[in-house]
Amino acid sequence: MKSNRSRIRRWLLAPVAAYLGIAALVAGCQRKLIYHPPRLTAEQLRPYQERHRLQPWTNAAGLRIGWRRPARSMEPKAGAWLVLHGNAGSAAGREYIFDPIQEAVDAEVFVLEYPGYADRPGKPSQESLVAAAREGLDLIPARGKVTIVGESLGTGVASALAGSRPDRIRGVLLLVPFRELAEAAASHYPWLPVRLLLRDRFPSSEWLTGYHGPLAVVVAGADEVIPPESGRRLFRSYPGPKRLWEFPGENHWEGSNRDAAFYRGFWDWMTTPG
Repeated sequence: MKSNRSRIRRWLLAPVAAYLGIAALVAGCQRKLIYHPPRLTAEQLRPYQERHRLQPWTNAAGLRIGWRRPARSMEPKAGAWLVLHGNAGSAAGREYIFDPIQEAVDAEVFVLEYPGYADRPGKPSQESLVAAAREGLDLIPARGKVTIVGESLGTGVASALAGSRPDRIRGVLLLVPFRELAEAAASHYPWLPVRLLLRDRFPSSEWLTGYHGPLAVVVAGADEVIPPESGRRLFRSYPGPKRLWEFPGENHWEGSNRDAAFYRGFWDWMTTPG
């Protein structure tokens, strides 16, 4: 009888142990699930640089922290724009963002490279990405306020930047954002206690409480990566001047790919009084 009770106990505990083991495994490798940095040498990046007319963007130590795309004029009417990209790919491959921006407006565009991405040293994390974005913003010449464009994971970085440096920012555009990263992660792992396990939380809505300028949000209605409702919640939670663009049939990738007419409309909305 005692042997049967022990066997039953083992049968009952086995699934619990397996679940806890899987949860521990996911918790231990969570940053590998969030960040997908390509490792590219300077030689491998050169074709991107030449094809897209990119200039190295360096800090005081001479480290390349991203790329700069000069404006059409010496004093661009649309000022400087800072692009904060998603969790995969490198800064040099964001021509689907910086090309239409510069087709739409006369702007100088900076694209940040995250630590651990391409040939930039370091490791990606919430702390390192936000610190890199703050450094990048501080290195953009202070000829006026900067327009921030965040894409996917970069919308969390953009929100942190807006909340901590509101005096430097003209407006913020968030392409396929989340209210907080846990909402997106929970949609992929509904059987895990994501909110307890997640270290890099990117609480965008909370960070944006420090910012009161124009905020535009793009939601892809068929987004398979970030739940569309998470982007809508972020939009609803923001009390300042705002505009929502929603594209019902688009997936995550399509949501990030906006044409020059869209950026022109965003600029006109952001800069039109009232």
